[in-house]
Amino acid sequence: MGKLTVRALRAVLVVVLAGTVFVQALMLWALISGNDPEDGSLPLTPMRVITILGIGTAQVAMVCVWRLVTMVRRGTVFSHAAFRYVDAIIGAIVAAALVWFAVTALNAPGQRDDPGVTLIMGGVGLAILGVALIVLVLRTLLAQAVARDVEAAEMQAELDEVI
Repeated sequence: MGKLTVRALRAVLVVVLAGTVFVQALMLWALISGNDPEDGSLPLTPMRVITILGIGTAQVAMVCVWRLVTMVRRGTVFSHAAFRYVDAIIGAIVAAALVWFAVTALNAPGQRDDPGVTLIMGGVGLAILGVALIVLVLRTLLAQAVARDVEAAEMQAELDEVI
């Protein structure tokens, strides 16, 4: 991975992370200050709490991506240390799906006339879980690469002994 790519990715991560922290702070302020207007159609307080939690899942994933990019630049990504960050990303994606299902459940009573919206939202939640499965497959590929890297190091050590 080139330096320009790493810098661009890190710049995007910093901007998005700063933006999400700002949005979380505004929502938290609205919750604490009691300025939570409700028009009766959807309770905003639970939605704000769910949104704060959902943004938190994205922040966890972004921090883990930052750490993995750092490992890529150092050439240490094919190690067992990378698994904790990939596992955290998978956990964050699953948590995001659960948060989305909570939003779907909160929104469902208002959709009695058009239950298709609730079904579509449920489908989006399943798609989010599908992303977690894709990352799980990528984790398996990482595990295979780590195993091959360890095997290659052992073979190199044996060759060094023979020579």
